[in-house]
Amino acid sequence: MHPEDKYFQKLTQPELWRRYCGFLDFSVKEFMAVQEQLLLDQMERVWASPLGRRVMGDRKPASVEEFRALVPLTTYDNYEPYLSEKREDALACKPALWCHSSGRMGQFKWFPHSPEFLERANRACLSIVTLASTNERGKVNIAPGFKFLLVLPPAPYMSGSMIDSMAKHVSFRALPPRDSVSALGFQERVAAGFQMALRDGVDVIGAIASVLVKMGEQFEEQASRTKLTASMLHPAVLSRLIRGKMRSKREHRPMLPRDLWPSRAIVTSGMDTAIYKNAIERYWGSEPCEFYACAEGLILAMQGWNKNGLYFLPDIAFYEFIPEAEVRKWQADASYQPSTVLYDELREGQLYEVVITQLYGMPLLRYRMKDLIRITGLTDPETGVALPHMQFQRRVGETIDLAALARIDERTLWQALANTGLRIVDWSACKEYDGEQAYLRLFVELKEAATPERVAALVDEHLKLVDIDYRDIESYLGLQPIRVTLLPKGTFLRYTERQRKAGADLAHLKPPHVNPSEDTLRALRELSQDTAHIA
Repeated sequence: MHPEDKYFQKLTQPELWRRYCGFLDFSVKEFMAVQEQLLLDQMERVWASPLGRRVMGDRKPASVEEFRALVPLTTYDNYEPYLSEKREDALACKPALWCHSSGRMGQFKWFPHSPEFLERANRACLSIVTLASTNERGKVNIAPGFKFLLVLPPAPYMSGSMIDSMAKHVSFRALPPRDSVSALGFQERVAAGFQMALRDGVDVIGAIASVLVKMGEQFEEQASRTKLTASMLHPAVLSRLIRGKMRSKREHRPMLPRDLWPSRAIVTSGMDTAIYKNAIERYWGSEPCEFYACAEGLILAMQGWNKNGLYFLPDIAFYEFIPEAEVRKWQADASYQPSTVLYDELREGQLYEVVITQLYGMPLLRYRMKDLIRITGLTDPETGVALPHMQFQRRVGETIDLAALARIDERTLWQALANTGLRIVDWSACKEYDGEQAYLRLFVELKEAATPERVAALVDEHLKLVDIDYRDIESYLGLQPIRVTLLPKGTFLRYTERQRKAGADLAHLKPPHVNPSEDTLRALRELSQDTAHIA
């Protein structure tokens, strides 16, 4: 029996809720007490290790205050080459798992995780599934053996590594089975999972939000043209197809994925979850539950049962936060050492860069995540949760600055594009100059006919609605600063194919949405075959 399965057999519903979601009953004071205790334990474990001494120096801090005063903020460079070479002799204890980041700037970053940490992280995975499958406090609607449709990158990416680790702690049926499709590419694994789901159904879907939406769009477009294949002749598959077709006809609409795969829960990560929330529910039938994940800390935060702001987990990492004003000082002067605040000093509406210290013997100390979050509230009157909640905003430095008046980040631009109602395949944006005037150049591929001028006007209109600072640009400069390049149909697909043939990893098959490199922009222009229409 898997370790977590026994708790579902022995514990009552209230006891299961406390085990997996009890952190939502904490006060800020109780949250901080857990944080302090775990940090003191971490200093005892790590200080004598080679990497611990390298970062902490010869004096072991005796308190949270001393730790913050004596230990500098760190980045991955402080741990190179120990982590990239998986130097376990430099660590305080032997890790149970190594996983890597998505590889920004073309290079992976490797991170170790201890057995004790994985126990907490796997429990956090069950917390997400529990909260995703309910809309009320105290209700646990999931149990071991659930069917889990996985539309996620495989190990050693964080998501695949987390699923592999979770499978050792709680029993579930992965669709497709992890061991039977290891040699398949990502698209082939997804297709195999959906084929199995057609026959057996789905309880939980784990996926990237934008991927789920694209799959829903493709399904809706192709549903009326789908022809029966040999695999569809299975009685269970035929029955599911007939029921789905009848349901869609009764509601006078095309057949959607939710007609075939009604699920109890959908769990997603990424800044696009909130943007695509309604579309995901329309296509797949459940409101998605968002979580904040990374290779450094695996599961750091998740939404509550009302699927609003995200709450940090108290026993996954020790948290500090760099206020946005401090981040800007550092951006202006790289030698500047930003100050931090603690969890109980957060302020509603403010932006902060997340800083974490790994717990349970792992090496990252006061590690700058370069992720900016916005605190969306200090409590939630709707649920009674008395903890700060947040949303992921952007990566540090990933903005397009226009005339020192507005900083447009990926989340803001994505939201504006979604609000236009345009049917978009994909997009990428950067800053360009015409003489001394700065513009935002948007490269976009559409599924519908439109002129660059219309797209630019729509994006400008909706940016003004979602970004207060952007509203003033036209009055100050006397111009509309959006310029659009419409890419021909298939441009982004051809880019992906070029990257795949060049041996690019899964994380680098698509262009970045904000500030792509000159090489990426050159490739997009070449692949558009000089037929793009430019405004």
